[in-house]
Amino acid sequence: DARELLAELDREVPGVLQINTECRPAVDVFETTTGLEVVVDVPGVPPDSIRVAIRRGVLLIVGAKLATPPHPSARFHLAERSYGRFARVVRLTGAFDAAHARAVTRAGELRITLPRLEDRRGRILRIPVEHE
Repeated sequence: DARELLAELDREVPGVLQINTECRPAVDVFETTTGLEVVVDVPGVPPDSIRVAIRRGVLLIVGAKLATPPHPSARFHLAERSYGRFARVVRLTGAFDAAHARAVTRAGELRITLPRLEDRRGRILRIPVEHE
């Protein structure tokens, strides 16, 4: 399912399958009384570079963090930050209403809210990313 979803997104946004495994944002997934929350660290990631999709209990988050080039004469003493395209796959358990999911970026976080409701039709639903 995750591979199919990635392949379909790659047709929509060429290059999605060229993922940088070094750039892997941290993800928290937790349940609330109203549904499921997925929070992803995305500081420095432009909101328009993020794609979120869900199908058959698989949530896919794809994006790109662009490198800020250093001064041409700079010599690194330490380089720990990672850049490039990334993808995170989260397998969801339980019944959530993907049609009413919401994805919002704010202060370097992507917060995806999936309300609790039964929706098991197996179709792909795109979740637009908003910026506040």
